[in-house]
Amino acid sequence: MALTAHSTIGEWLDHPTGGPLIRGLFEQTGADPALLTPVLGLPLQQLVAMSQGAMPQSVVDDLVRAANGGELPVEDAPAEVPASARFAGKTVIVTGAASGIGRATAERIAREGGRVIASDIAAEKLDALKAENPDADIVTVAGDLTKSEAIDAVVAAAGDRIDGFANVAGINDDFSPAGETTDAVWDRVIAINLTAPFRLMRAVLPIMEKAGRGSVLNVSSEAGLRGNASGNAYTASKHGIIGVTKSAAFMYGPKGIRVNSVAPGGVATGIPMPPHMSEYGSARLAPFQQAIPTVATAEQLAASITFLLSDDGVNINGAILASDGGWSVQ
Repeated sequence: MALTAHSTIGEWLDHPTGGPLIRGLFEQTGADPALLTPVLGLPLQQLVAMSQGAMPQSVVDDLVRAANGGELPVEDAPAEVPASARFAGKTVIVTGAASGIGRATAERIAREGGRVIASDIAAEKLDALKAENPDADIVTVAGDLTKSEAIDAVVAAAGDRIDGFANVAGINDDFSPAGETTDAVWDRVIAINLTAPFRLMRAVLPIMEKAGRGSVLNVSSEAGLRGNASGNAYTASKHGIIGVTKSAAFMYGPKGIRVNSVAPGGVATGIPMPPHMSEYGSARLAPFQQAIPTVATAEQLAASITFLLSDDGVNINGAILASDGGWSVQ
């Protein structure tokens, strides 16, 4: 079997040629190959995104060539999976849609027939999303959702009908404990991860209420379920979004509106981290983060998100789905 960029890391390590190549790469960087254990099921290509620029595409291409006698093998196109029509005729707002989990969610909803209002602060990446999905019904709205005018623009783009809202946008903190967290870190993380989703929900819910139907999906985190997954501000924001979810589910369930949350664990999205991380917080969290049983792709998280957002989750309201590979049971 030829090794390609889409072969899993586990397949590379088990291969008589690929295994020494991967281990040799880690030896060159001084990293422990044991760090690959949670990502054995991911394609080798995913390391490019996960590295946040530390591993360029050329490294993966060189590995593939080395494993195949200097040639890049021609890969078979993936089998076409017929798209369902779970979102046909529906308008769904997706925040954080320019990259990572948000983009994967927006693309999946569009493939399944939905009209997507794709919101993100990164205008160029939103343009790329639209350009790379020319047949999809995607309306892009660039803006900072901590500003009221950006929220107004998103709701205006959706129009009189909003069937779903997927709140995916978020940032991480600097892993600082409460005694070190600065006002700047706290204010920014809470503003983006908690206040902005609440304000957008506040704008969307009356429209859903008038229609007598709707579905809201808030992305929390493993850090919303435990205290040892991230720093003080991020942990507080993700616990907070679970509280917002449960309250809204209780209040609006009788009005035909479902509000649920997905709590991801490790996800290979290459989300940028702040430049200055807390030394104490990073050291304290490290052994617990290294215990992550598996790392998921953005597309796998989109599967969990769209399940609860769609009518497949018709009888589910106020649920917090841990889509974390079993991390939450450890």
